Amino acid sequence: MPMAPLWLLVALQATVSAASMVVEIVAGRMLAPYVGMSLYTWTSVIAVVLAGFSAGHWWGGRLADRPGINPMAATGWALVAAAVTTALASVALRATAGPILTALPQPVWGITGLTFAAFFLPSLFAGIPAPLLTQVSLAGPARQGQALGAMFASGAIGAILGTLLAGFVFISWLGSLWTLATVTLVYALGAALCFALARRLRLLHGAIVGGLAAMGVTTALSDSPCTVESRYFCLQTVDVSADPARPTRAMVIDHLVHGISAQDAPDVMFTDHAAMLDALTQLRAPNADPSSFLIGGGNYALPRAFADRGRTSITVAEIDPAVTALAVQSFWFDPTTTHVLHLDARRALLTRDTTYDVIIGDAFTDTAVPQHLVTQEFFDLVRTRLSSDGSYLMNVIDYADRMQAVGSLVGTLRRVFPVVEVWTEARRPAPGERVVTVIAAGRFETPVDSFTVPAPTRTTFAALGSGFVDELAAAGTLLTDDYAPIDRLVGPRD
Repeated sequence: MPMAPLWLLVALQATVSAASMVVEIVAGRMLAPYVGMSLYTWTSVIAVVLAGFSAGHWWGGRLADRPGINPMAATGWALVAAAVTTALASVALRATAGPILTALPQPVWGITGLTFAAFFLPSLFAGIPAPLLTQVSLAGPARQGQALGAMFASGAIGAILGTLLAGFVFISWLGSLWTLATVTLVYALGAALCFALARRLRLLHGAIVGGLAAMGVTTALSDSPCTVESRYFCLQTVDVSADPARPTRAMVIDHLVHGISAQDAPDVMFTDHAAMLDALTQLRAPNADPSSFLIGGGNYALPRAFADRGRTSITVAEIDPAVTALAVQSFWFDPTTTHVLHLDARRALLTRDTTYDVIIGDAFTDTAVPQHLVTQEFFDLVRTRLSSDGSYLMNVIDYADRMQAVGSLVGTLRRVFPVVEVWTEARRPAPGERVVTVIAAGRFETPVDSFTVPAPTRTTFAALGSGFVDELAAAGTLLTDDYAPIDRLVGPRD
């Protein structure tokens, strides 16, 4: 006779599988403040979690074959270990982030190492129960094929349920730390059930389960790096004021500063890319009050500066309402001056036939780049939404000694626009330095080849020589909706 009915084993396996998938989804969110949210991040998370599951399944199979072992008690102890390591994942992440990212500066290895340090063990222990519970199910009166099918199906169904719960419920409503606390509690209750079925729910086991529940609550009450944790990002407000009487703040989205604003100086840009985008908008504008469409709001420094100069037609496509709310709350942005669309920028342009004098793309955030916003098809759409003398501006971050991303974007934009320029700070970059550039595209050239603006200290920016830009474009890759390897192009050097 089995130690538990098949339906209970199926439900337990589905629950463990769901909980483990919740941890996998949360892992990506928790890594973002340290390494960003990119293709490399999710690749590392999936690979490390699958490695943990595989090792756990192998270990569980070895335990199932061990003579004299009680499989339900072994499952209970595996869930205890899963609860402990899940509760400590945030602690492990904070403790190891500095040493690992310092020792492994190459992004791929750094991200993988940090993911392994925080999330391998929770996945390992969550993988142990499956073969043990399956062994118990095969000892019951049900046909073995039926039992095997039910157990495999329960794992898949649990994984689907966990993914949906993590993405649509837990992270959105609880945040990462409370979600981990919830998973810790689920594992603790699962362990208690297994000990009860194994007839080993003694005082010691009860104390362990209670301790795990307390550990989960402690995890949830730990300090979060996020000022606001939205459905999309970890948002932080950082005070960078030199004078407390004149507030200046930075907005950090995941792990990068996306804008700095001063309360008393709305027209001053504090980053190179914002300074170039602002100046080029003024230099290339076809009239005194140009209409503008901005892809991404960030801390809304540019819309705020535009409004301060009296511009009346400003539209921003910002996918995350929490970003806009934080800009209003902490960055002195007046939402009545701007038409804000909480939509993906490509969809916003596609579904509206409004034309603009300037469209500004601020989609580059380190190695995390929305691929659908850097393709020829998207640039074709941008061209149809520009006025006859309109301009498209976009910031790009690339390695100075490689410039593969810049070259690919220039070559792709030249398929759509007759004039494409590349602007950057007027100095020779250090070997291997990552440089900030702005690409300007349209029907005409910028009327100057350099300009000096506060950023916040006065900085001179210049257009790269046409011959050099031609060489970059010739070596670039055409970016299309079918093939846009932008993550590789802006990723770590070989």
